[in-house]
Amino acid sequence: MRHRVKGKKLGRTAAHRRATLRALSTALIKHKRIKTTVAKAKALRMFVEPLITKAKKDTVHSRRLIAREIHDKAVVQELFNEVIPKIGDRPGGYTRIVRLGNRVGDAAEMALIELVDYNDVTVTKPKKSKKKADKTEDKASGKSEQVKETAPEDKVVEEKPEETKAEEKSEADDLTKIEGIGPKIAEIMNSKNIKTYSDLANASVANLKEILAEAGSRYKSHDPTTWPEQAKLAAEGKWDELKKLQDELDGGRVKKDDSGKEEK
Repeated sequence: MRHRVKGKKLGRTAAHRRATLRALSTALIKHKRIKTTVAKAKALRMFVEPLITKAKKDTVHSRRLIAREIHDKAVVQELFNEVIPKIGDRPGGYTRIVRLGNRVGDAAEMALIELVDYNDVTVTKPKKSKKKADKTEDKASGKSEQVKETAPEDKVVEEKPEETKAEEKSEADDLTKIEGIGPKIAEIMNSKNIKTYSDLANASVANLKEILAEAGSRYKSHDPTTWPEQAKLAAEGKWDELKKLQDELDGGRVKKDDSGKEEK
């Protein structure tokens, strides 16, 4: 039976669990709002609220008790000098937990835990209801015509980013047609402003090797020696000559004979 066992273990040992709650308490007092899992938020509420209650008595003894759990001196001073005066005569319930849904990676239920007196969410709620009421009144009074006139302008503003994106896509060439360049390497080249066949044709082999080396060891092994030559033919529209050249290549590299020498 679970006699005298309070709180959740959080899958940690006693020392690890206490260190986690101390770190979360320090962050909550410092930032007034933190994001964590629901299980940790519930455990943190049971840990930090008794500390805040002890801090209401500004004595040397209470400061020493809180300093045992919160090791940041600046946060301890902020608790006594800023948080406690704002809490005032609140008897308890210093924190609030707001559920946010499940996390994408491991489906853990997430939540926001915050100090109630530092939350301004309740101020914005009546404003939203007033705006909705004003809209209904405007429609009833015949002001809906103005809304119809402004609607086409809003649509035009939304269509501009789509047009610019289409123009950017049309300007870029499909670098994957160059033998030896896959989708990932094409993205790397685009990030370095090498988006067209002419850009690749004008790039030096040394520069291409530096770009591949910066991208990581898995790309460093690629040989870009023939890429500018292939890109030049593609930029000039000589696709038949490009195909003949690629038939002589092996994965974008010059084929080698059994002795290791390049075939002529």
